[in-house]
Amino acid sequence: MYTIATLKDLRRQLQLADSAADADADLLRALTEASHLLESLTQRRYCPHFESRLISPEAANPRELFLPGDLLEPRGIRDASGALDLAHIRRRPRNPDAPAYMLQRHDGAPFRSGAGGKAEIRVDGIWGWHDRWRSAWRDSRDTLRDTALPAWATTITVQAVNGADQDGMKPRFQIGQLLRIKDEYLRVTALDAAARQVTVLRGVNGSRAASHARGSKIASYAPPAAIRDLTVRYAALMAQSIGKLEQQTSPLLQQIRRLSV
Repeated sequence: MYTIATLKDLRRQLQLADSAADADADLLRALTEASHLLESLTQRRYCPHFESRLISPEAANPRELFLPGDLLEPRGIRDASGALDLAHIRRRPRNPDAPAYMLQRHDGAPFRSGAGGKAEIRVDGIWGWHDRWRSAWRDSRDTLRDTALPAWATTITVQAVNGADQDGMKPRFQIGQLLRIKDEYLRVTALDAAARQVTVLRGVNGSRAASHARGSKIASYAPPAAIRDLTVRYAALMAQSIGKLEQQTSPLLQQIRRLSV
């Protein structure tokens, strides 16, 4: 399951009561299809993911590295000479809220390729598109409540499934939501409010499942608001009025579509 919006978002759009759970499987399928469609149309990813990419430097300016995707947060860069100091790397644009489209060395040295110019500049990082990356993760105001979480476990026990997060939004946990515990991403697949349990997929979006100590904080991902709303609209309307929906949303999608470099 990969969704930009949550089941709660779609239920709200369709004005469905939470008790009407018989259509959940179909709603989640629509959300997944809408998420993939939106990303396909714009050539961008809207949920952050860990990835390593091999990139060739520009022949005209070997101190510049144009990126094949949106880089939210570089975690490591290695060229033919070894690991590079990230303090010597500038991102473009410099705005840390926006994804980078280019990296530049400002220590006077070039990015060094392998023999024959083979692409050996490896960029490890968090990739994806967000317009407010520094505030993309909300504090759920909840933790691993009772016990530690082994790397293999798929059920999290929390203080309150339906509690409020840092912004007062309820419920703090929702099906389809992306969570983060330290450097691991988890996707919510089921909820049991009475048992205070959240069922998740572990190590999603290129992250690794890991063991986490009791009391570890849980953060929830807030996708770009406009993208989340478009995803919900597609999921709700694509079956019965796709022509009208495409007409309404195409101008915005063209504006945010990533151009190949």
